[in-house]
Amino acid sequence: MLSPNGMHLLSETVLNLNGSMMRLLPEYILTVAGILIMLIDPLLPAGSNRKGLGWLAVLGTLAALAATWCQIGLPAGQAFYGTVQTDHFSIFFHFVIGGIVLLTLLTSLEYFEGHATHAGEYFALVLFGAVGMMLMTCSVELLMVFIGLEISSISTYIMAGFRKSQASSSEAALKYFLLGSFATGFFLYGVALIFGATGTTSIAAIAAALSTTSTPLLAYTALAMILIGLGFKVSAAPFHVWTPDVYQGAPAPVVGLMSTAPKAAAFAVLLRITYGAFPAMEHRWFVVLWIMAAVSMTIGNLGALLQKDAKRMLAYSSIAHAGYLLVAFTALSGDGIAAAAFYTAAYAAMNVGAFAVISHVGGYEEKARNLEDFSGLSQRSPILAAALAFFLLSLIGIPFTGGFFGKFYVFSAALHSGLVWLTIIGLLNSGVAAYYYLRFLSAVYSQPGKESQVSAMGRISVPAGIALVLAVAATLVLGILPGRVLGLAQSGASSLLSTTVISGQ
Repeated sequence: MLSPNGMHLLSETVLNLNGSMMRLLPEYILTVAGILIMLIDPLLPAGSNRKGLGWLAVLGTLAALAATWCQIGLPAGQAFYGTVQTDHFSIFFHFVIGGIVLLTLLTSLEYFEGHATHAGEYFALVLFGAVGMMLMTCSVELLMVFIGLEISSISTYIMAGFRKSQASSSEAALKYFLLGSFATGFFLYGVALIFGATGTTSIAAIAAALSTTSTPLLAYTALAMILIGLGFKVSAAPFHVWTPDVYQGAPAPVVGLMSTAPKAAAFAVLLRITYGAFPAMEHRWFVVLWIMAAVSMTIGNLGALLQKDAKRMLAYSSIAHAGYLLVAFTALSGDGIAAAAFYTAAYAAMNVGAFAVISHVGGYEEKARNLEDFSGLSQRSPILAAALAFFLLSLIGIPFTGGFFGKFYVFSAALHSGLVWLTIIGLLNSGVAAYYYLRFLSAVYSQPGKESQVSAMGRISVPAGIALVLAVAATLVLGILPGRVLGLAQSGASSLLSTTVISGQ
């Protein structure tokens, strides 16, 4: 029998454990759902329908989103020996990642029908990847960030090559794996160097160590390595070379996922590291991010002008949007952090929606690849054409869309910080981007359709239709009533800056 003191200690331990579990409850739910899918999948007959496993993944994602909603009432705090932290910043990105995963799963339910006997593995990988991405957003210890980064990366490496019968898909997976491994190596080497410079890998402890002593050269090298690793993950120039080939070869639903969710997680990590761990070195990383933003916007938009393949065009577009997001980083203010978070949510809604349309039009074999393959889509499916047009207009930044307010907040934050030239570069690039988006839109509405495509494209399924409706609704709400989401983004920015002193502010 335990003594009264022993019972009290045991009860305290259980309470602390429950509190820690609550702070990682969405990750636990997704992990359990993924494991269940992996256990059930081998028990099903070979060649049987795996759609039920997809619905299990959808239910797991909805439960994780509900758990994230419950976390809003929790006070900001840490768990598991200070390695993870639940606050409004992490909760915001949990919602974004969970929403992206939900739309991806709904889009994918019919995508593999009759083509892939290993669809169950795909649904599990999506959930495991989401666990890694969510873990990245709430980690306040660099080694924990690395663990989340690896979980996310390994899942996306496999999913990029999921169409095993297609050589382009295997090539995409191999390129992504090799270049991604190098980028992860840079990040891990940066973590090792910052440990050598400060004696810790805790983000708050790193900031404290660098603010009280003269910054050693080793810390500058560590920051450079970390920026290289994360620059690859967000496909910012000059670390963008993998993006067009990987996006072109990977399955369309996977591209919709990997172009948004891992980037959202990586941008959240970049915000925590720059503002949380290296505020004393902002005069250094500010210049680097300024250059990366300008170069990414320019290379991305100019590269997209030359593309005829729809997925390659959107790949270069994603490079440009990474540049727009980095503009918000350089604002060095809470408004810049909030603008970056809001833009991440808006870009996720419109980009996942655009790839949902491309997934349905092209199908598993991706028969519609070039822009002319989408010719006359308005005649074959007016609803799909209207949805794609809406997403393209949002990517341009037309009013009453999420893309408009995203760019508005980003450039406003930059102007308020005196970044006039960077804002001008961003606005000029937005004008360039309008040309290739409108060229895509012209193919959808102006050119005559092809009879072969009319018979090839079936009716949109109910799950994919739900995904499209949700993506359109999110993009529209963010363009008409952005206040609620912006308020949560601003609350997240405040929680991120609550323990950070930004020099020069």
